[in-house]
Amino acid sequence: MNYDIIVVGSGPGGYVTAIRASQLGFKTAIIEKENLGGICLNWGCIPTKALLKSAHVFHYLNHAEEYGLNKVENPGFDFSKVIQRSRGVATKMSGGISFLMKKNKIDVVMGEAKVKPGKKVQVTDKDGKVSELSASHIIIATGARSRELPNLPQDGKKVIGYRQALSLAEQPKSMIVVGSGAIGVEFADFYNTMGTKVTVVEFMPNIVPVEDEEISKHLEKSLKKAGINIMTSSSVESVDTSGEGVKASVKTKDGMVTLEADILLSAVGITANIENIGLEETGIKTDKGRVLVNEWYETSVPGYYAIGDIIPTQALAHVASAEGITCVEKIKGIHTEKIDYGNIPGCTYCAPEIASVGLTEKQAKEKGYEIKVGKFPLSASGKATANGNTDGFIKVVFDAKYGEWLGCHMIGEGVTDMIAEAVVARKLETTGHEIIKSIHPHPTVSEAIMEAVAAAYGEVIHI
Repeated sequence: MNYDIIVVGSGPGGYVTAIRASQLGFKTAIIEKENLGGICLNWGCIPTKALLKSAHVFHYLNHAEEYGLNKVENPGFDFSKVIQRSRGVATKMSGGISFLMKKNKIDVVMGEAKVKPGKKVQVTDKDGKVSELSASHIIIATGARSRELPNLPQDGKKVIGYRQALSLAEQPKSMIVVGSGAIGVEFADFYNTMGTKVTVVEFMPNIVPVEDEEISKHLEKSLKKAGINIMTSSSVESVDTSGEGVKASVKTKDGMVTLEADILLSAVGITANIENIGLEETGIKTDKGRVLVNEWYETSVPGYYAIGDIIPTQALAHVASAEGITCVEKIKGIHTEKIDYGNIPGCTYCAPEIASVGLTEKQAKEKGYEIKVGKFPLSASGKATANGNTDGFIKVVFDAKYGEWLGCHMIGEGVTDMIAEAVVARKLETTGHEIIKSIHPHPTVSEAIMEAVAAAYGEVIHI
């Protein structure tokens, strides 16, 4: 079979790329070895949000009296059904991707793919049958998997990655979470809310270390208040799984300590899936575990492209999707802009949520900007108060000289749905005064963005 474009991998990078390619008139095929939608849809972004929703509903049941409702006596749950609901959400969404492939007349080829010289792809299906496809353009979007550290080998039972954490048969009574990025704190929040005793071990001085320091400190305070034990500036040196559970030897600034738990979740990042997919045979260059590409995602070999978690950009679903769209639009020859990697939003869906875009206060200062910083606490928001959750704040950073919106950092309920305002405003080069003069609806939590901007310019009303 010969195609215009073959996409290898059907995650949020791959399937979006295939759809855009089809829209542009390319004869398109997509190759997937497991489930349409890839890790994000089946074992990442989507099912984790389903678990967190169950946890948040359970939290509300336990706090019904705070809303004037009758106390719910001994609210309980069936852990297997919580997991089952999450898996059901993932299955439904995967089915939706299958529908989109048919709608857009994209050929779906199931099997293990290996790129070959001469713009060919070899596919081995589950029965071992080998077939070969060819295309004018081959786009590799094979994604990533849970990173394994030498001292934290995952056995899938006592030392697990995010995939096993989404489908445990039984709820553990205790859990050690190693790493406090988005994956780590989201699972820590879920299991803690459901009653598991959770300890988070983070190597860096602050949890969610890529975030603004004030956001990190606030989240640490909130998670500790919720009952999560947090150890920063600490590292797991070794694990012993010979007993019933796990014993972790943890190096802290005060010396070695031993932690015991039923399960240890390793959430120390991801590893790109670039092994055994034919890169070496085809001559595609890599560096430090990532495929090297130019600004239009072309690899070192003409006709081969790479997007998403396998290249040295932010490993986020929405980044992979944008890269795929940009890549095929460039192939088509239509006008397209390069992606601004300085304006990529990041979201973490624990409670309270975190959302951010642009420079942190520290980064802005290090770059030499003279800055204006504004903050607005959600405790001063009428809508947040009515919602019964005022934990958090909005923080904005502006260039004092030209009014450029350098960064926006949020923590609180629902902020992941509000960060897009800052992303769009920064894309349009909107100034602080233009935000202040843009009338925001009342009562909404989004007003807090306007108020934070007003605070930066000494015009805030409600604090």
